[in-house]
Amino acid sequence: MQHLRQARRTMSSTTKLYLFHGGLRLDGHKQISNQSPIATCKPQNRYVIPVQQHIGAAGDIIVEKGQRVLKGQMLATTKILISAPIHSPVSGTVIEIGKHAVPHPSGMETDCIIIENDFQDEWIRRNPVAENYHQMNSHDLRNIVRNAGIVGLGGAVFPAAIKQTETNIRTLILNGVECEPYITCDDKLMQERAREIISGADIIGHIIKARECIVAIEDNKPEAIAAIQAAIDEDSTGFFHLQIIPTKYPSGSEKQLIKIITGKEVPINGLPADIDLLCHNVGTAYAIHQAVFKDEPLISRVVSITGNGVKQPQNMEVPIGTYIADCVTQCGGYNDNASCMIMGGPMMGYSIHSDHLPVVKATNCLLVTSNNEIHPANTEAHLPCIRCAKCVEVCPAKLLPQQLYWYASTNNFERASEYHLFDCIECGCCSYVCPSQIPLVQYYRSAKSKIWELEADLKKSNAARKRHEARQFRLEQQKREREERLRQKREMLNTKKGRPEENEINLKKAAIAEALARVKQKKETQAITPKNTDNLTAEQLRQIKEADQRRQAMKKKNHE
Repeated sequence: MQHLRQARRTMSSTTKLYLFHGGLRLDGHKQISNQSPIATCKPQNRYVIPVQQHIGAAGDIIVEKGQRVLKGQMLATTKILISAPIHSPVSGTVIEIGKHAVPHPSGMETDCIIIENDFQDEWIRRNPVAENYHQMNSHDLRNIVRNAGIVGLGGAVFPAAIKQTETNIRTLILNGVECEPYITCDDKLMQERAREIISGADIIGHIIKARECIVAIEDNKPEAIAAIQAAIDEDSTGFFHLQIIPTKYPSGSEKQLIKIITGKEVPINGLPADIDLLCHNVGTAYAIHQAVFKDEPLISRVVSITGNGVKQPQNMEVPIGTYIADCVTQCGGYNDNASCMIMGGPMMGYSIHSDHLPVVKATNCLLVTSNNEIHPANTEAHLPCIRCAKCVEVCPAKLLPQQLYWYASTNNFERASEYHLFDCIECGCCSYVCPSQIPLVQYYRSAKSKIWELEADLKKSNAARKRHEARQFRLEQQKREREERLRQKREMLNTKKGRPEENEINLKKAAIAEALARVKQKKETQAITPKNTDNLTAEQLRQIKEADQRRQAMKKKNHE
């Protein structure tokens, strides 16, 4: 590891920046929530922890109703690769396991574990690795990240350990751009916990054996820039390099950020690792530091609670599973003109219709809008597309949004896929500039969901077909084996010559013929020789004996 750290000192990063296609310059509204330090959410009576809070398979619940759990205790785990465990944010008792509404555009319900807080804040036994991680191999460190349930906290919630399976990646990019309006959770995290972020990035660098780390921050975050630069100077290894980029939306998107910094483009259907890069959010790096240095799983995160519809906007560290209503209450509650709650930012977030939902790992912002602030998109109340092509001009993925809209709205999924529907990053630029106020991103999301459902159904039907074919093959094989056994048994009963049926018939005929001959001979003997010869004279006996001799002679002659 020493030679790697020495190599880091000699690395240097280019300061030349590149442009990506499209994008928007938006009012940030950052000042609403970044004027005060990160607050701590007060303990609540009850927490609702969804089993699935990440991309991939849901975990298997390993606790029972009525069981007492400790803070940081694992509640659900899985052996499936693309998945992540979940943990208890408090000590208390599991009072219910079942369906509960979760933040989702459809208002869906999913399996949740509801814990009643005992307010003792009793932790599980912890064994932090701390500074010794430099002596650990990549596999063991990845397991720490995986077992801590850490996912991408920039919004994608993809299991972080999976992204770190590729090693000898040249460049790690730490994403502190946070380009969407209103959201400031990463900004405040960098301002107040810069050393921990840099430490987490160093752990990631050790796992993937990176040669350099570029920390990217937009130029509208001077306090965060200063704090990160101070932490980099304190590190003094030369591994880290701060890159300030212009404020433009969506420069925080992974592919666009890579384009800005390196000039390279991630291949279609490819990954950043294909071009020797790996991106992680600054919040993810902080969570990895907490897991390694404190053996603390991902049980809380910083959330921006903002907008003109809340009385005291601020950033708050919130335990996973806290009701959204409790968070808003701690921020002074709603204003009289509050009209809509959005989870996420105004561009990529979605409206939720209740605050009786839990904060999850993907919750980076709770935006409470006022009556005149932001109007939620409506898939019905919009005008027809006028083919103005403004959406094409701003699309950072270089797509044709109007064509995608046409095919998505008519459920022509094959054509939508041909126009690279799944390359859409759902940034919302097209919807923002549309003069007909068409909620384009909603159509794209709906089409993607329907395609995924069709693929899932096709996968199930293919699995059922394979099971049926396997069963038919097994039955036919059993039938063949049974017939073969019967054939072998018949051969064993056969004589050495002839066919089995002929031999069997011949044996039967021979046996019958012998039996008939014996019966005939007996009858002839009985007809000539009386049964009782006691009263016969000598002359009669002589005559009978001569007759027998003649008969025997005649029989012998006929036989010859």
